[in-house]
Amino acid sequence: MDGYPVGSLDHNIPHIVLAGLASTPTRDLPLNAELRDQAILLRSELPSIEGKDAEALKDYVVRQDGRKQPWNGRDSGKPYKLRVTVTGRSLVLPPRRARLPEGLEAPATPAVLHSPFSPLSPASPLYPDGLMNTDWLQKHEDMVPSVYVSCYTLTADPTLATLHDNQLKTDINNTKTALSRSGYRTRFVVVLISDGTMSSSMQEFMQDRLDNIRKGVALDTKSFFYLSPHDLSKDLEHAADSMLAAVFLQAIEYYRDLGRHARKKRSRGVAPQPTVPPTNTSQTLTVQDWNVRYDYKTAVFAEYRQEMDAALRSYDQAYEGLLSQDVMDIIPSWSPRWNEARMLADIIAIRCMRCLLWAGQTTAAARRWQIHRERIADFVDRRGRGTNNYGWAAWESRWAVVMANLIERVDIRSLAPSTRALFLQPEKVAAGERLQPWEMLHHTGYWYRVAAEHLVVRRALARSIPEEDRRSPENTPASALASKAFQYDTYMCPDPHEEVPVQGMGVNHSQLIIDCLMAANSQFQARRQLRLSAELSLECAKEMVNMKAWDDIVALLRPIWEDMSFRTEGWLNITEDLSWVLRAAAVHAGQGELVVAIDWELLNRKFTRRPKWHYDISRSLEGLKLDSKPTVTMNDKVISSFISASFIFKTEDGKAGETCQAQLAIKSNAFPDATTVTLKGLRIDFEGSLKTITLDHETGSTPCTEKGNVTLSKVPLTEKVRTDAEEDEQGSSGLSGLAELSVKPGHINVYEMAIPLREPGEAHASSVTLILDTDAFTLNYTLAFRDIGPADFWFSPSLARRRIVRQSAHVIQVQARPPKLEIKLVQPLEQFYANEPMEFLLDVINAEDADAEAKLEVHVFGEQIPPFRVHIENREEHTAEAGKEEAKLAGLSLGTLATSQTTRVKIGLDPVQLPTTYDVTLRVFYHLTSDPATLIMQILPVQLTVVNPFEANYDLVPRLHPDPWPSLFDHEGVQDPSLDEAAMQPRGLAQRWCLVCHFASFATGDLEIVSMDAEVVACQNHARCTTVSRPEIPEGGLRITPKQMQEAQFDLVAQKFSLDDKGPASLDVAFVLRWRRAKSSSGAGSAPVNTTRMPVPRYIVLGTEPRVLASYLLANSLTGLINLHVTIENPSSHFLTFGLSMDPSDEFAFSGSKQTTVHVLPVSRRTVTYRLLPLVRGNYIRPTLVVRDKYFQKVLRIIPTEGMKIDKEGLLVWIPPEEDEERKDGER
Repeated sequence: MDGYPVGSLDHNIPHIVLAGLASTPTRDLPLNAELRDQAILLRSELPSIEGKDAEALKDYVVRQDGRKQPWNGRDSGKPYKLRVTVTGRSLVLPPRRARLPEGLEAPATPAVLHSPFSPLSPASPLYPDGLMNTDWLQKHEDMVPSVYVSCYTLTADPTLATLHDNQLKTDINNTKTALSRSGYRTRFVVVLISDGTMSSSMQEFMQDRLDNIRKGVALDTKSFFYLSPHDLSKDLEHAADSMLAAVFLQAIEYYRDLGRHARKKRSRGVAPQPTVPPTNTSQTLTVQDWNVRYDYKTAVFAEYRQEMDAALRSYDQAYEGLLSQDVMDIIPSWSPRWNEARMLADIIAIRCMRCLLWAGQTTAAARRWQIHRERIADFVDRRGRGTNNYGWAAWESRWAVVMANLIERVDIRSLAPSTRALFLQPEKVAAGERLQPWEMLHHTGYWYRVAAEHLVVRRALARSIPEEDRRSPENTPASALASKAFQYDTYMCPDPHEEVPVQGMGVNHSQLIIDCLMAANSQFQARRQLRLSAELSLECAKEMVNMKAWDDIVALLRPIWEDMSFRTEGWLNITEDLSWVLRAAAVHAGQGELVVAIDWELLNRKFTRRPKWHYDISRSLEGLKLDSKPTVTMNDKVISSFISASFIFKTEDGKAGETCQAQLAIKSNAFPDATTVTLKGLRIDFEGSLKTITLDHETGSTPCTEKGNVTLSKVPLTEKVRTDAEEDEQGSSGLSGLAELSVKPGHINVYEMAIPLREPGEAHASSVTLILDTDAFTLNYTLAFRDIGPADFWFSPSLARRRIVRQSAHVIQVQARPPKLEIKLVQPLEQFYANEPMEFLLDVINAEDADAEAKLEVHVFGEQIPPFRVHIENREEHTAEAGKEEAKLAGLSLGTLATSQTTRVKIGLDPVQLPTTYDVTLRVFYHLTSDPATLIMQILPVQLTVVNPFEANYDLVPRLHPDPWPSLFDHEGVQDPSLDEAAMQPRGLAQRWCLVCHFASFATGDLEIVSMDAEVVACQNHARCTTVSRPEIPEGGLRITPKQMQEAQFDLVAQKFSLDDKGPASLDVAFVLRWRRAKSSSGAGSAPVNTTRMPVPRYIVLGTEPRVLASYLLANSLTGLINLHVTIENPSSHFLTFGLSMDPSDEFAFSGSKQTTVHVLPVSRRTVTYRLLPLVRGNYIRPTLVVRDKYFQKVLRIIPTEGMKIDKEGLLVWIPPEEDEERKDGER
């Protein structure tokens, strides 16, 4: 849209002027000197506002300028869209009425003066018959604002308030009066900004001042604003947005009044008369002309109001009126008014398309573009100079660019590159119609490409202009100038002598075409339309040739040339065309590597032969001056070649240690007259168990058999063996040979080789690299081997061809040589247990017929692998570090094993704490001394399962501590609180507990318990716990059988360090068993002792709640009399009262209080004793004893101790049998 007058195609938004926030000078209007003298000046006598708040307000308002926003109706987040102009304290407006021309006699009747921008005024360039130009648009865009926003300072000093307020009212009224006298309908808005903060008591006074000022200047609340310092510093955005939103509404009303005035003028139906009648042959505008002008104005004012539907209707009326037979048909094509009318038609059409795109009617916009093109073409053909000239092609190119620019400014998100959309689907109104593809709205790349195509036509038509018409007017006779003055269409384009002058540089058509093609290419590439992108790049490069932009050509075409898509699809003409263009550019750019690569590809006879071309790869760099000898490295994934290669194994499988026959066939598809290519060497690369093969060129090195265009050579290979000192590489490192490597055009060279097979596994030939070394350059070209095709054969010694039926003939399966070396466990693996070292023995036996060099690898897999050791007989021990998931020892030399020799290996793993499973993989890599290149492997997997040897459950039961509790009044028990707990002696409350452990062995055989212990791991919260008794173990150990339940009891004493500490303590204990495997029947040596530590669940001891413990003592074994002791412990700091009651029973008689009350002091305990005489022996009796807390009325649970138990009904006491009964039971 750059070719059209500035401002003619801009999207119109309300224009406001912000005055008083900057000290800028008065802006000059873009008017001629005569009109500038008649300009209207609005001036304020008060100074501009200065300060941070005013600057921040100005910057924020300027940032909200909507001129750069997209041309669409999407919500921008603000309730307004404005064009903002910042000025000082003055504003210059154009004159409302033009003066009479100087020297004109005064008419008899007063002349009617009109706007200087109207065709009715002689001062206007449109006078007397012009329709419309950009001066009127520029008037409303830049000169006359819709709202004049004047900012003033409001003083916060109460002593100066009256004086300053009166000055404000005077200045505002003067400005209003001047604006009203100007004749314009511009709205006036006042913004007052306080110069200081006010206290809350002055707020009401400030409001009275504001009301007084507003009434004094006769402004309503919509045109009068006050911004306090708080609004500007704390909430500037909200305050400014509120003000601008109100200003926007005022601006909309302004443009609505102007639109209403334009429609009123149109409805009169008469043509106004000019100020001065024209004196020449020109006619004044007709009613139809004025209707076009009024419709255009109405549409523009509707666009200012953002009412795009109303604007579209008015634009349509103006467009149809303009192209009617009453307006444009009667304008002569030789008149300048013809081109003005054409430009006005273009502008209206573009504005119509913008309105349609604004409303989302994309198909209608594309149709409008096409309709305008066709209608203008019809006018030009009928009334103009036709469409077969460079001027029309230039307009068509510009018309396509206009659509592309319009789509860019509208910012259609559904057509963005990220959506990969090529065009938009039609809207609902047009969905049911049969649409042509060009009636869809395509992305901008399509329109730029159309523009480039028309630019090519423009250049061709311009170059076809006769030479006499392209001469400069200074060198052409006047008669010739008159005859061709109106011969060419120069609408928005230069004359022929400027378009394509005979001498000198005219229009740079190539640059114009390149700009359009590059813009289109970027869009096609962003949408992954790669073929079109490549085509446009090639066209662009051809244009760059005209400009000799060689580096740009290389940068543009090289990525496409390296892309194999068009080659694999068979587009040879594209490949050839692109290659020659790129080669020419590479030669001029001095890129020798690229020149060689292109020549290498163009040697293929599938391309068209170029006349007088040498087709000699060694002469590629003739004429190039290079600093150094280039090395070209490429492969068939990027560049095709005239040489093809295939590799075939004679058999599909083989065995390690043997050889396999293979053939490499190299075929040249060069032009018949091309020079023979002699390679320096070639390298065949394999994937899998085969190593690289290298062939070097030597003339006559091997005997050859030739028949027709096929040559067969048998190449002997030499193998290099790597020594033991070179680590991490085993077996052969490569094969090499000598052969004749001259490749003639159309010839096939076949090289047959016997390849030794060393390592087992699948191997396939992956690629062959051809090495060409000349005096000018070095070339390395890699060809990948693929599945065989119909032209691939196996050649016999007589050169008879045999087809290979295998699809993947370049793949061979190498079978492993069966290993005869054996790995055996010396004895079956035992069951391993946690906390026990794991060891097992292996024997490595050489059952081969020859000596072997062997190495051992031990690989352990699992979780939390412990360190392990490997000890080889008569050699040093090796240790591996622990690992999370795997641990490995590799390269452990077993030395040279003679035939039938056995070597013992001992592997030991450190103990682990938890049950787990480890997979141990043992590998022995060896080779025979007679065949060191063939590597053989033997493997033995071993699984180690670790289980827990014991399982246990635990009970912690109370016991009565025999010692008395300490006293609060014992001063001897006071200790220094600064001492460490380890150095302190416990002086607090003590409790005795019994840890009962029930455990069983889950081993597969008998185990011997050496010792048992309850290890106190931790006792938290200022307490100490010790184990005071342990079960006794026989001297030879306690032998336990699998799954047999055992019991162990440990007495623990927990005591607080301080008597003042009443908090509970937590106790962590571990049940520790030291055990070993039971001795075998053979009486072999004693097994090592292992330690298993099983954590006991945490218990809480030394609580603060009272406890009742029951214990008894047999007083008389003959009568069975027992003393039942009930001990009440009160570890709290409260005085407690308990009630005890004992009910009579048929099972015993008792002495003691049947009911009694016991008072227990804080941090003390009391014991109540009952004497019970049982009436039964050898049985349990149930004393019905109840202990109740008198305060809470809560029954306390009685805790039994040794020889007692409890069930849900109460306490049970064991009464031993009489001695006679025990004796009789023993005799029986």
